[in-house]
Amino acid sequence: MIVDHQKTKGNNSNLVRASSSNMMLFGNLGNLRQPGGGNTNTTNSYNNVVDQLPKTAKEDHHVSSSTPNGKYPNSVMGNVVKKPESLCKTVSTRMDPETLKMMGNEDYKNGNFAEALALYEAAIAIDPTKASYRSNKSAALTALGRILEAVFECREAIRIEPHYHRAHHRLANLYLRLGEVENAIYHYKHAGLEADREDIAKAKLIQAHLNKCTEAKRQRDWNTLIKETDSTMNAGADSAPQIYALKAEALLKVHRHQEADETLLKGPNFDIDDCTKYFGPIGNANLLVVRAQVDMAAGRFDDALGVIQRAVRLDSNNREANNVMRKARAVAAARSNGNELFKASNFSEACDAYSEGLDHDPNNSVLLCNRAACRSKLGHYEKAIEDCTRALNLRPAYFKARLRRADCNFKLGKWEASIKDYEMLQREAPDNEEVNQALSEAQMQLKKQRGEVV
Repeated sequence: MIVDHQKTKGNNSNLVRASSSNMMLFGNLGNLRQPGGGNTNTTNSYNNVVDQLPKTAKEDHHVSSSTPNGKYPNSVMGNVVKKPESLCKTVSTRMDPETLKMMGNEDYKNGNFAEALALYEAAIAIDPTKASYRSNKSAALTALGRILEAVFECREAIRIEPHYHRAHHRLANLYLRLGEVENAIYHYKHAGLEADREDIAKAKLIQAHLNKCTEAKRQRDWNTLIKETDSTMNAGADSAPQIYALKAEALLKVHRHQEADETLLKGPNFDIDDCTKYFGPIGNANLLVVRAQVDMAAGRFDDALGVIQRAVRLDSNNREANNVMRKARAVAAARSNGNELFKASNFSEACDAYSEGLDHDPNNSVLLCNRAACRSKLGHYEKAIEDCTRALNLRPAYFKARLRRADCNFKLGKWEASIKDYEMLQREAPDNEEVNQALSEAQMQLKKQRGEVV
């Protein structure tokens, strides 16, 4: 059968090519003890495949997976193709489940995690009572970055076979990555010889950092919280959305909006329904609140509204979610109103509209940049520069704000300041004709001012 499997792969057969439209979400926050997560670091154990499945050789050694780390709004993690139902039936009725498992082990060993997953699922369809099939499926899901689904499969394996040491060890490793130390230690203790002292020591180190995170947040010591969340992730809780959310929340508090956005983009992406199933409606709502605030800070107002509305549906009594929703609606309305007025060349009224939005969110970089555009049109260049500078302090890579500030300094004849911004813009966009022409003109004007020959 294995030989036949290899032949089919050579003939581009669809035997195990399948897919998973795994809609992902990027939530964050909530109780530190709650799970979450999914940075796609997976295990190196695929080199140790045996009949029972790739021995996880301490799945805390993560395999570098090809899973894309997409952006959090409904991004996709792990392109596992779903087999047509007729094909599943054909495989299920014509093949022995142990053979399917062995074929899956071979694919797993070779890094073909999507194919391995499809084969394990086919084996489960034939015999859903075999714990090893569930445990193997969990390993494949982990390799694809689908951490929460992997947890569900491990739990099922242990339900079927309560003393299955490898499944306990695999589940403990997953819990550790999700920042659930107590659950991890429990399963390490039930993993027999699969676990060792290093596993427990790693869990205790993560718990120590989590305790420091809790204390830093209680004291509103945001810089310490940023440091300790990094330490927690580096210690092994690399797939815990609540840790990424805590860091993003702290970065928002110290007005480092760009870094807050980058933090969530680097974090785990999980299916929306899986998040609710795993964290519960209240826990997932807390995660979504932070995501909505980051979306708003980045100027993605429509995304922020969609996310926060979902959070309120999950937990209508969440006071913070309701406050964020009111704020998001007010800011989005002000931005929309200002944009319409700006398009109609009513720059003074547009400026007032953006200012109204800033009353609700004083550190919104997009509203600051838009107001700067109005002030520039009105000839209020100094005030426009102030708004652009505030926007850039929040988001240093905000191209439009830097371009606007460079233009205002140009119009004021502040050539050196203008050149400094244009040079930064040129490094970022070397083929931008507007930037290149403006930089050349500013450099020429500076030479004239200095009395140099042009």
